[in-house]
Amino acid sequence: MTTRRAFLARVVGAGTTAVVVASGLAACDSSSDSSGDSADSGDGGGGHVKGATAITQVYGDGQKFIAVAVEYDSAIDTSTLTKASFAVEGRTVSKVYANTGAALAGQGKDGPYVIVELSPDDDGALLWGGVGSGGGAASGSAQPSASSSPSASDSSSPYVIPGPQVGSTGGPATIKAAKGTVVQAGTVTTTGGTRYAADDDTKVATGHTVNLIVDDFRQFTYKDPKTGRSLPYNLYVPKGYDRAKSYPLVLFMHDASLISTTVRATLVQGLGAVCWAAPGEQAERPAFVLAPQYPEVVVGDDYKPTSLFDTTVDLVRELAGKYSIDMDRLYSTGQSMGAMMTLGLNIKYPDLFAASWVVAGQWPAAQAAPLAKKNLWVTVSQGDTKAYPGENAIMAVVEKAGTKVGRAVWDGQSTAAEFAADVKAMTAKGTTVNYSTFKKGSTLAGGLANAHGVEHNSTWPIAYTVEGIREWIFQQRK
Repeated sequence: MTTRRAFLARVVGAGTTAVVVASGLAACDSSSDSSGDSADSGDGGGGHVKGATAITQVYGDGQKFIAVAVEYDSAIDTSTLTKASFAVEGRTVSKVYANTGAALAGQGKDGPYVIVELSPDDDGALLWGGVGSGGGAASGSAQPSASSSPSASDSSSPYVIPGPQVGSTGGPATIKAAKGTVVQAGTVTTTGGTRYAADDDTKVATGHTVNLIVDDFRQFTYKDPKTGRSLPYNLYVPKGYDRAKSYPLVLFMHDASLISTTVRATLVQGLGAVCWAAPGEQAERPAFVLAPQYPEVVVGDDYKPTSLFDTTVDLVRELAGKYSIDMDRLYSTGQSMGAMMTLGLNIKYPDLFAASWVVAGQWPAAQAAPLAKKNLWVTVSQGDTKAYPGENAIMAVVEKAGTKVGRAVWDGQSTAAEFAADVKAMTAKGTTVNYSTFKKGSTLAGGLANAHGVEHNSTWPIAYTVEGIREWIFQQRK
């Protein structure tokens, strides 16, 4: 059975990939002996490398450096490679194979690249470092201040993280460069049979970075003529875009811990944006993906959003006029602050979105009646002391309006197959509003007790791995 760790590792194929050109590691000689007998090159591998590639992938908890691809000047025999063939300083090598390009593969293939996969659990794997001082935090995304912490005498009371300060801004995000030093620690053999001995003396440091999937997004700034506000955003345009066809659009809105001046931050923090643009996802469900990067906290616990709330809608409409986007297939989703915006936008603009996915957020139940007529999938953790009771109240309003709500309690530690079964059971109900909650503690590693809103933040790294919900979203039309 696929473990949850392995599931999270592969789920979106969502990798972002960094390609780094370097010099001087083992490479393959293009010469071959017609008799098929192998030959030694007479030197180490250091003189035959054309470059190296550092490969990163976006996980639920952020972008990680998880492989190095070494380019040779001839094709390498993948069957001769083992984990011991290469070493990367300070990292754990988990798999080594050849390939025709600087990319991960399920199975090796003879080619000029050797892919050295690295453990994503290594201390040095994580590249995402969060946002600098000045950032806000939505509904539990912040660390509590000393003044807001519960007193010892009140330790039995549910602890609720104070919400964000609307309008507060954030600084630049910290995203470390994917850098590593690789050596050829064992013999490398070409498809022509030439062997290159280990070369421990030649160390190659990675350099230039290209991020796959993340680099498939382009960065722009929208100037809203209605509000006068500027909103930076990331946009993924489907590969092979054809104006003669009509495409859906997915809007992803991040949480307030990500308020930042770094436009790409929302792409590398987690899966919420990039999961929709992964190659496998686009092959099944080609779509535009819009991921604004909010420079300020747009909505907080008073539920009175800034003008960027309406600017977001104006941006969606602007793009729909510029590209061949199907207005009957506009979808919205978001986590924490972004989930709150998703709910609020559906209430204020009830005819805009065909379906929405709300992850760990809430809105005043007194305003929730319009949601009864929407296609919604809501995901929260039962240990989320703000979003869970908030969504319970919303569901009560929806049901009072006569809309049946599909309900289920899921285990956050489930495997991909188990989540697929969970989604199948939910969709079999035929409900337009689905409410899946993660049982308390199950989104935390080892089932640890919730601590200061962590169970809120631990919802979206798991939620966006569930492909079946994404599939359900795309099945909905206005």
